[in-house]
Amino acid sequence: MSGEDSLPERSLRLSVFGNGGFGTALAIHAQALGHQVSLWGNNVEYTQRMAETRRNPRYLPGVDLPPEILICCEPSEILDEVEVILSVVPTQFVRTAFERLAADVPPSVPIVSCSKGMEQSTGLLPSEILDELLPGDKIYVLSGPCHAEELVRGKPASLVLAGPEGEELLELQRSLSGPTFRLYRCNDPLGVELGGALKNIVAIAAGIGDGLELGDNAKSALLTRGLHEIGHFGVAMGAKRETFIGLAGMGDLITTAISPHGRNRALGERLGRGETLEEILATTQKVAEGVWTTRAVLDKARSLGVEMPIAEEVGRVLFEDEPVGVAVKRLMSRILKNESSWPDA
Repeated sequence: MSGEDSLPERSLRLSVFGNGGFGTALAIHAQALGHQVSLWGNNVEYTQRMAETRRNPRYLPGVDLPPEILICCEPSEILDEVEVILSVVPTQFVRTAFERLAADVPPSVPIVSCSKGMEQSTGLLPSEILDELLPGDKIYVLSGPCHAEELVRGKPASLVLAGPEGEELLELQRSLSGPTFRLYRCNDPLGVELGGALKNIVAIAAGIGDGLELGDNAKSALLTRGLHEIGHFGVAMGAKRETFIGLAGMGDLITTAISPHGRNRALGERLGRGETLEEILATTQKVAEGVWTTRAVLDKARSLGVEMPIAEEVGRVLFEDEPVGVAVKRLMSRILKNESSWPDA
């Protein structure tokens, strides 16, 4: 099949909310597919600068934005006759952004949530926040292993689009897929979204191991047990266990934990080298969602009675100033047990 043959059958009016790295990359990808794309950012001054320079130096340096993409600060400018909305706002800001946007969102327009994380104050997933603010709208979830830096350079990526089975899911899958961007569909949006949120916690732990130079054996064990932990939590929340061995679970975890582009892994590496969370957050503009998700997940896990030893140690390092060496020793000295099928071990 040629690239032209795999393009969508018709052009859509598509609006992207969130002009960070992934939002910008998705806007460029959608425009290359032939869609009429608008991109909105909450920071008025920065968004205006993007519109003037056609660049996003803070989140996606070295990439030119096509002139066909409309970049604007006013939601009303990009919601008229919109057919699909991609929400790529960082999770901790989804609520405030869509409280501002909700009145202008046309009813029945499908909204694809592309944010990864859990709201720290409520423990809600991004799609749950959207559902709360936009009741009655059809909300889908897009997640999986995909770094913006690779997507905009045409490197292949495969993700999962999740939502209720039906023609609209199929149409969205066809409309957003392209020659180097392959979407699988899934009817477990909860599992897909949880995979994208919880892998960031394990990625912080993987980065700590990198900072301590613990080696490949340690990272392999961490990712394996981390996936077990994600699945255990997800099943307790009502997700399907098989979702976590797919792209949105294992796939996203691998990419985030090994890639130099991974913000959460990079934050963990700096922790492993001795920096404090406060020092790291003060010197980076990119959002590491795993920090805030860790607190929300631990609160939820305790209420569910789910044991999450890796997440608990990450939480102690992040919020209780536990030395990273102590966290490693605590994990390695846990009671010996049988490795059985998750989610029961």
